[in-house]
Amino acid sequence: MTPVNAAISDFRQESFVQMEPDPVVFRNRTDAGRRLAKALKAYKGQPVVVLALPRGGAPVAAEIARSLKAPMDLVIVRKIGVPFQPELAMGAIAGGAPPVTVRNEDVIAMLRIDEASFKAVEAQELAEIERRRVAYLAGRPSPEIAGKVAVVVDDGVATGATTRAALRAVRARKPAKLVLATPVAPAETLADLRKEADEVVCLEDHLFLGAIGGCYLDFRQVSDEEVTRILARHPPPPG
Repeated sequence: MTPVNAAISDFRQESFVQMEPDPVVFRNRTDAGRRLAKALKAYKGQPVVVLALPRGGAPVAAEIARSLKAPMDLVIVRKIGVPFQPELAMGAIAGGAPPVTVRNEDVIAMLRIDEASFKAVEAQELAEIERRRVAYLAGRPSPEIAGKVAVVVDDGVATGATTRAALRAVRARKPAKLVLATPVAPAETLADLRKEADEVVCLEDHLFLGAIGGCYLDFRQVSDEEVTRILARHPPPPG
C-alpha cells in the first residue's frame, strides 16, 4: 500500500468511527419486521397493500401486514449479475406485464458488457422470476393496488438495483402512494431511492455499510417453502 492509499484508508476508518454509530443488530427478520411495523403505524386503518421482495423480504413484510391488517403480496425481482462475476449487479429485473428492467450503465460500460451478454442473463433471470411466480403465487389472486398505499418491503438494501426495479414495477400499477420500508440501507443508496418512492422508511441508514447480514444475529436463507407458508397465513382479501 502506498503512503497515499494508506492515508486514505486511515481517513476512512477514522471517519467511520467518528460519524457512524455501531450498526443496529436485529435478532432476525421477524424482529426487523416488527420494528418497521411500529414505524408504519400511521398507515393502520388506511387502504394498504404490503408487497415483499422474496425471499428475504417476506418474513419482514409479514409482520407489517399483520400489524396494519393489510393484504400481502409479492413483487418478484432478480439481480442481473455480470456473467463472470454474478454477485456484481449490472442491472435488475422485476416481473410484471411488461417486466421492468433497471440497468447499471456504469458497471456495463466499465466491464464492457455487450448487449447480447446482458440480454442473455436478463432472460435467465426472467425465467427464474416466472418459476418463483408459479411456486409462490399460482392460483392466488393479486390484491388491487391502484389508488391504495403500496408498501414495498425488503430485509435490507445494498446497491439498490433490485429495489429500484421493484419500485418502478409497483409504480406502474398506479398506487395512490408508494412507500419503501427496509430495516437498513446505505445512506447514499437511500438518497437515490427517495427519487423513486413517495416515502422511505428505514430504521438505520449508514454512511458505510458492509454486508446486510452483519446487521442480523440470524440471517439464514429463506426457502421457497417458507415464503409459501407465509403467504398461506396472509390470504388475499375476498373478491
